[in-house]
Amino acid sequence: MPSSLTVVLLIVCLDAIGFGIVLPILPDLLKEISSQVHVANHFGWFLSVYALMQFLCSPVLGALSDRFGRRPVLLVSLAGAAADYVIMGLAPNLTILYIGRIIAGITGANMAVATSSIADVSNDENRAKHFGMMHSVFGIGFVIGPLIGGVFGAMSLRYPFLIAAALNGVSFLLALFVLKESLPEEKRRNLDVTALNPFKSLRWVGSMPALVPFLVVFIIVQLAGQMPGSLWIISSMDRYGWSRELVGASFSAYGLLMAISQAFLTGPVTKRLGEFRAMVLGLSVECICYVLFAFATQSWMVFALLVPLCFGGIAHPAIQSMISRQVSDSQQGELQGSLVSLMSLVTIIGPIAYTWIYDRLPTEQAGLIWLIAAGLYCFCLPIVRVLGRQETVQTAVEADAA
Repeated sequence: MPSSLTVVLLIVCLDAIGFGIVLPILPDLLKEISSQVHVANHFGWFLSVYALMQFLCSPVLGALSDRFGRRPVLLVSLAGAAADYVIMGLAPNLTILYIGRIIAGITGANMAVATSSIADVSNDENRAKHFGMMHSVFGIGFVIGPLIGGVFGAMSLRYPFLIAAALNGVSFLLALFVLKESLPEEKRRNLDVTALNPFKSLRWVGSMPALVPFLVVFIIVQLAGQMPGSLWIISSMDRYGWSRELVGASFSAYGLLMAISQAFLTGPVTKRLGEFRAMVLGLSVECICYVLFAFATQSWMVFALLVPLCFGGIAHPAIQSMISRQVSDSQQGELQGSLVSLMSLVTIIGPIAYTWIYDRLPTEQAGLIWLIAAGLYCFCLPIVRVLGRQETVQTAVEADAA
């Protein structure tokens, strides 16, 4: 494993820990600051504001990293993230908390740079595996983060934010003293100011015919995947009466299972089935799990479904790897920045839409929101058939060439 990959994975893990620390305590903090008025709506908007800033800033960081290298851009972003968590930890009112969330979205766009660094040190044979490892360490962060957040959140709702700030400080030091630059000078591109426009980056990826079907699947999958993140905490408290500690435990269980799946299953499954079949298998499993979540009436059912749901997560690095193979090395930063922008654009819409629908469902029918998310996968079917035919043709061509 390249040393730069190891450091980037560690930074991603620390970032996930910091993100996971604050999630379980956010509803309680919003209740405290907003006097328990429209907590679900505030939670949805809180997620969407973060995504909006990522949408605007990810292409900027991606393009800057293509011009100046991954390391300096990552350093600035990590320093900003550490400062942001301090601001949110000390926020006296909802306005300051939203300002902190805006800064968090700007600095959180560093995932585009981290993903580009991983693409830099990968090749066609191990790219899916390395992306799977990235998702795995992010999952490990979600194992550790909520547990820490639950413990320190019981002492004070502010402590988790300060711990997250310290973790970003550690990541900054790693990037400063240990991380090696992964993009050589000869592969860097001149900075195109127009590329900093997030909508231009979307036009750029949309103008490449080979990318379009992959991007449609990518967008639909990301939109469906917004449902758990938008309503897991609120819904589990409403439907099952979960405490803050149990919510944290569920995030940890999910993170552990996802880490195991991404670390030990993504590589072997992708190697055995190929990226396309791994994607189809993962999406099918996720869709079935969503349907079952809709009718889960007991807490143990939810925890039992986490196992197959996490197995379905193999689809995400497979899709990401398939998209990554469509562009050159010098375009990876712009591509990954555009993908993060797409994810952010979906995350702007998803939480607001899901929380709006959820607020209007009777409590006894709250589980139906999962069926809406599951239904989105149906829109993937025609596109997946097209990709399947392309995969068959490409395999035949490669076999003839061999």
